[in-house]
Amino acid sequence: MKKTIDTYIAGFPPGTRTLLKQLRATIKRTAPAVTERISYGIPTFDLDGRRFIYFAGWKNHVSIYPVTRGIERALKREIDPYRAGKGTLRFPLGAPLPMPLIRKIVATRAMELRGS
Repeated sequence: MKKTIDTYIAGFPPGTRTLLKQLRATIKRTAPAVTERISYGIPTFDLDGRRFIYFAGWKNHVSIYPVTRGIERALKREIDPYRAGKGTLRFPLGAPLPMPLIRKIVATRAMELRGS
């Protein structure tokens, strides 16, 4: 059976599922033209036929990828507390997601892909 984002999310404990569902909904609301798929074993969103943004669940956090140069330049101070290696942001389980920041990340990435 081909894995879907729904089955990916369903494989996590309830608290992680909640955060993953929030990430998914926020990405789709902020960039409604995205399409969804699984790539590299994790939920992936494409925009205008190009890789846009990924998210994943882990034991102690959820992550968003990639942190591109455009996101780094535009949001450096805001994303620094969540940096975890090159290109990755980690949001700890048990804490609310920084939804305004996530919306900014998604919007910045969309502008970057579309050359705005």
